[in-house]
Amino acid sequence: MRKAWLALLLAVGVTPAFGAEQTFNLRISHWVPASHPLQKSLEDWAAAVEKESGGTIKSQVFPAQQLGKAFDHYDMARDGIADITYVNPGYQPGRFPIIGAGELPFLIANAKGGSEGLDAWYRKYAESEMKDVKYCLAFVHTPSAFHTRTKKVVVPEDVKGMKIRPADATIANFVTQLGGTNVQSSAPEVRDIIERGVADGVTFPAGSLLLFGVDKVTKYHMDAPLYVTTFVFVMNKDKYNQMSDRQKKAIDDNCNTEAAGRVGEPWGKFEDAGVDKIRAESGQDVYKLTPEQTALWKKAAEPLVKTWADGVRKTGVDPDKALDELKASLAKYNALAQ
Repeated sequence: MRKAWLALLLAVGVTPAFGAEQTFNLRISHWVPASHPLQKSLEDWAAAVEKESGGTIKSQVFPAQQLGKAFDHYDMARDGIADITYVNPGYQPGRFPIIGAGELPFLIANAKGGSEGLDAWYRKYAESEMKDVKYCLAFVHTPSAFHTRTKKVVVPEDVKGMKIRPADATIANFVTQLGGTNVQSSAPEVRDIIERGVADGVTFPAGSLLLFGVDKVTKYHMDAPLYVTTFVFVMNKDKYNQMSDRQKKAIDDNCNTEAAGRVGEPWGKFEDAGVDKIRAESGQDVYKLTPEQTALWKKAAEPLVKTWADGVRKTGVDPDKALDELKASLAKYNALAQ
């Protein structure tokens, strides 16, 4: 009888804690097609959170700019238009200068370790640079380069006079520095602007080039680890703060460096496979750089470090220390370019 009474007291004490938990239906927004590997990564992320929350956090993934334009995704999370969003910080030059270190040419060697190294490094800086939202994780795609329609880009001087859609703010600065003109557009708009002659080329990873149909309007494809683009998942702070401790833990356990690698790795494999697929297409010219040509690109990219450092210094962060920390983190995860 005493055991039954204790069990009843335990039930009364414990049940309300879980019974009081609110059920959440999160809106997860991104701006690439549903056929992109990011879709499955987000679905897998949502499934893990749902399981760890005991089924109290459910999610729906909205691809292809259904909830808003690519450029607006950070503000969409901040304002609660979506609960979790996929953001390219480089789409808004000057707004997130610190994470821009990940965009510096010839720095990151691969997608999985690059994602882990970037995320582990950026966590302490995200607290101030992205304070409007709950930072979840950062990741990168495979190192990528130029794809152009009528002119082959082999050395830095070739960019002069060309109209290029850059992947991020750092590459935009690079294009300008080399005498080219930047054409701003989100990834889903790239094929159209090249087809119409608004742009002569784009910096893009190879798999995405195929996914967005940009291979249909380009011919020359540089196969070199010129740059990567940084991305983040961020969450609406109010929504997170409404959650119970158990629910917050379910989110936090999937917003970490290990999770960053899980997002970056399949995307990296998808992009890597795109190189051979483009090479197999009729009329395409996929080319590598010689060591001498690579040296020219590295030399031409050196001023970008100073430009990045100047922007970071305005935030009160020591750019030399921050960059050294990033390199050490990338080395730890076997992703520092040689």
